Amino acid sequence: QVQLVESGGGLVQPGGSLRLSCTASGTISRISPMGWYRQAPGKQRELVATITSDSSTTYADSVKARFTISRDNAKNTVYLQMNNLKPEDTAVYYCNARGLNLRVGVYDYDYWGQGTQVTVSS
Repeated sequence: QVQLVESGGGLVQPGGSLRLSCTASGTISRISPMGWYRQAPGKQRELVATITSDSSTTYADSVKARFTISRDNAKNTVYLQMNNLKPEDTAVYYCNARGLNLRVGVYDYDYWGQGTQVTVSS
């Protein structure tokens, strides 16, 4: 059974920083694409950032230049460094990992963490 466990969320003032971590355990490949999503109250879950096994990254426009995603393949861990946080960043942040479908040889399903709350407020 694959599990993703997030940590690092909390309450921070506008302009502050947080670093989220997500560690995968179980049978998941250490080179699976991974990412972070978030869901704010009353809104749909949205992509924040993604990272491939060779550290190619993508970011939502709203977080570019403020957030940085990184990973340690040996540890099956992905990080999200969040700087200059804004109230609109308040959301539950979910770790994502793409699962390899061995039957067809492609990454075509998702594993999700429980989520960690990030609240940006003065």
